[in-house]
Amino acid sequence: MKTVIENAAIATVDGAGTEHASGHVVIENDRIAAVGAGKAPEGEYDERVDGSGCLVTPGLINTHHHLYQWATRGLAADHTLFEWLVALYPIWGRLDAEITHAAATAGLARLATTGCTTVADHHYVFPRDGGDQVEALAAARIRVGVRLHVVRGSMDRGESQGGLPPDNLVEETEAALLGTEAAIDRFHDASAGAHLQIAAGPCSPFSVSERLMTGAAELARRKGVRLHTHLAETIDEEKQCLAEVGCTPAEYADKLGWLAEDVWLAHSIHLAPDAIRRLGATGTGAAHCPTSNGRIGAGIAPVRQLLDAGVAVGLGVDGAASNESGGLGEELHQSLLQARQRGGPRALTTREALWMGTMGGARCLGREKDLGSIEAGKLADLAVWNLNGLNYAGITDPVAALVLGATPPIERLFVGGATVVTGGTLREESEDEIARDLAVASARLRETV
Repeated sequence: MKTVIENAAIATVDGAGTEHASGHVVIENDRIAAVGAGKAPEGEYDERVDGSGCLVTPGLINTHHHLYQWATRGLAADHTLFEWLVALYPIWGRLDAEITHAAATAGLARLATTGCTTVADHHYVFPRDGGDQVEALAAARIRVGVRLHVVRGSMDRGESQGGLPPDNLVEETEAALLGTEAAIDRFHDASAGAHLQIAAGPCSPFSVSERLMTGAAELARRKGVRLHTHLAETIDEEKQCLAEVGCTPAEYADKLGWLAEDVWLAHSIHLAPDAIRRLGATGTGAAHCPTSNGRIGAGIAPVRQLLDAGVAVGLGVDGAASNESGGLGEELHQSLLQARQRGGPRALTTREALWMGTMGGARCLGREKDLGSIEAGKLADLAVWNLNGLNYAGITDPVAALVLGATPPIERLFVGGATVVTGGTLREESEDEIARDLAVASARLRETV
């Protein structure tokens, strides 16, 4: 298949920041064949997409999510993080594969219709009678059509050992490591065009043992996959870490070999200047989740300082139980607002917000060679944003319209050259059916509360 998008504004997010006021992108099979200003090269195309009034960007990359949480949106609405977790863990302990699949399908659908082509989902809840949770996620990916990085999470530190999760929701350390290895062996695709990859992801320092943290790192490096965990999200976490191990969460992670080029961390809010420099020096990435951070009241991440230190900062929606909107496009807007609330109007530019949502995310996931920018030879993961209409009338800078204005509708979303969203709706699946399935699954989960 050979497709051309033409007459569109294009923000390539390449190393030079190349943009075209009116240009074209040629897609051949699953790759970008050409991008440039003006009319497309002469030739025969299987499809011509008229991008008049639209902006083409790389597909957005969501670096941190919990798809299963779509089934428990709206609960514990006024809680701190630790209070919120204590309230929701008993409900999540009743998850089964059918509920997870329905929630994941709904979450991925919402992400796709807000410009997201790649999702990193941190799934750390494995109830004893919950069925095949990773398979449920993988099947949801196939239905929606986006790329998925399943972070096979784990918890082995229950309430009886000073952790937050109920004892019946944690795994034995060895079982968690074996489960992670099994997921890698069964599902991980190391190829450049992979639609499904696996990472290792102990949940957080306050819900896992040191043995699980170090064992997961050893396993991931032996298998050649990446590492992910929550870190430095709240002051409560820092207090607990100082009391238990005598150092900050960042220092603890460093001690355990968890600051490195194959690691990206979720949230990274409460970091001392030395820790920020250490993340930059080690090549550790950070998933910034502005809306969720605000919903929980966790604080504002030091994004300007992280970027200045050379940290690859990506954007994350986080679980829909702490970000009920569940869309990624709006995180461009929220990231800019929070950075400026912390550091003033020059703390983050519109182009930097777009970079975090694309190339920054690709770097976090180790896929910058094939994703994150519009360049010939890269995978054809593209978002075509419709900037026609009242919401954007009079805004002459299309990137400013995208980042500062309301999240635009998606005219087309391409994943590897295949259309996933067209005219703002999923191409292959009924959103009404997905919503009905989710409502049934959510009601069944909550009936047991």
